[in-house]
Amino acid sequence: MFRIAHLTDPHVGPLPRPRLKQLLSKRLTGWYNWHRSREDMHDMELLAELVADIHAQKPDHITCTGDTCNIGLPDEWKTSRVFLEALGDPARVTFVPGNHDAYVRGSLEGLLKTVSPWTRGDDGTEAAFPFLRRYGPIAILGLSSAIPTLPFVATGRVGSRQTKAAEAMLAELGRDPSCFRVVLIHHPPHVGGAEPGRNLTDAPRFEAMIGRVGAELILHGHNHVGSLAHLDGPRGPVPVIGAPSASARGGTLTHKAGYHLFTIGRDETGFLLAAELRGLRPDGTVGGMGMLSLARIGQPVAKP
Repeated sequence: MFRIAHLTDPHVGPLPRPRLKQLLSKRLTGWYNWHRSREDMHDMELLAELVADIHAQKPDHITCTGDTCNIGLPDEWKTSRVFLEALGDPARVTFVPGNHDAYVRGSLEGLLKTVSPWTRGDDGTEAAFPFLRRYGPIAILGLSSAIPTLPFVATGRVGSRQTKAAEAMLAELGRDPSCFRVVLIHHPPHVGGAEPGRNLTDAPRFEAMIGRVGAELILHGHNHVGSLAHLDGPRGPVPVIGAPSASARGGTLTHKAGYHLFTIGRDETGFLLAAELRGLRPDGTVGGMGMLSLARIGQPVAKP
């Protein structure tokens, strides 16, 4: 058994005070939005409670799929490192970036340089995507969909080079039937996974790649809601699971802070995957909120 905690979109605050010249860009609209609504939405005390709950569950590995930053300020890179240090040692925590981490040109590079130990592949290369980490039969593949965009746009892109490299890695890993392949990406990687202007622009290419080589589990963030979809793979449907924002205090149940705790097992017929949603409950405490309904990995999804 191997247990993985997945959290995303912590939007770590408070937002540092920017210099005037740092606001002469897309950051101006982000700074305004933070003070208009996001500052109240993302609760750092709640985030700390969530992280404490993760540690209490004692997962074997913790994954974070981006948006530790808000508007990509240099001081936010330092805060992101402090947050990742609180999650755990880089050997037990894997990070991939999101669109807020690449808010303006140069932001992504600055962040990745600061948090590079959490994006280091087994080959020792830091902040190079895709990267691969192996934990026995578990293989974690980190992708970056983070790109700088125009104001009011939050799209992502994997790109042809990264997709080809990921396909080669997944194909090689897939030759071992005992390997469970987990793909990490910030944006929902399937067509229709996010609305236009917030979507992965090359989702069709990603879908086609998974259709050729497969994976056992794909984890993402970005939408700030829990979600479950499937992509067709050569061995059967591949679960694509999105988690809520890890710091969201308000909104509906699906918009409130949470994370997923996955238990990966195996029997004589193949892999077994269980997923529990944990987070902010209606009574204001942090704890278990129920199980996700998943098909046996590599087996057909039951039709309603």
